[in-house]
Amino acid sequence: KDKGLFIHRFYLFFFIFAHFAHGDVSYTIAEEMKRSSVIGNIARDLGLGSASLSLRKARIDADKNDKRYSEINLRTGDLIVAERMDRESLCGKKATCILKEELVLENPLELHRISIQVQDINDNAPEFSENLISFEMTESAVKGARFLLTEARDADIGSNAVQRYELQNNEHFTIHVNTEVGGRKQPELVLVKELDREQKAELRFILTAKDGGNPQKSGTAVIHVTVLDANDNAPVFRKTETLTRTDRSAAPF
Repeated sequence: KDKGLFIHRFYLFFFIFAHFAHGDVSYTIAEEMKRSSVIGNIARDLGLGSASLSLRKARIDADKNDKRYSEINLRTGDLIVAERMDRESLCGKKATCILKEELVLENPLELHRISIQVQDINDNAPEFSENLISFEMTESAVKGARFLLTEARDADIGSNAVQRYELQNNEHFTIHVNTEVGGRKQPELVLVKELDREQKAELRFILTAKDGGNPQKSGTAVIHVTVLDANDNAPVFRKTETLTRTDRSAAPF
């Protein structure tokens, strides 16, 4: 009996919900839009008269969110930004970022589901986890030797994320970047000219990470290479002069 009552109530609730819940409306906006910026005219998009919004006490409710990111202008019917939408905080590295809200109308009760797709903008610069990247390399390292570098991180996605690395001009090293599955880019330091500790024991140059945004943003780190000694020189005696004194006062044999 209880089970039958539960089923009856479930179908009654489902019927009422289906009756009051109407079609979805979707919008796409850029993140970080200022408060009161217009997202779209929801009254027009849903075929509602803007004059009826006040009479029916129209309001926006958050769907499973603690914060309500939009609100309705009852005079114009515009859906406007109520809270700053930071895509990185809301969705992290997800490819799509969608907020779900509802337009609620009373007398009679009517619900409209709202989807707001928040698009990424280039509001973050690439950053290295450390400002100084240190290496120790033996001077016997051969040309073509590769050394894995710390990659830069960028909270943005797609073309706004890190796209390439550049190395300050120097005679010993160049940069090579491996693009992995998913677009992740891993830089490597490549030796193009042998090191000689006797000539230079330390090297410093700048590594730059650049994103693909417009305007472009970048981040830098210093690479510090300490050249370790190798047994590449044999012992050598210093050449000395031999002075021969002739004693003229000595009698010849």
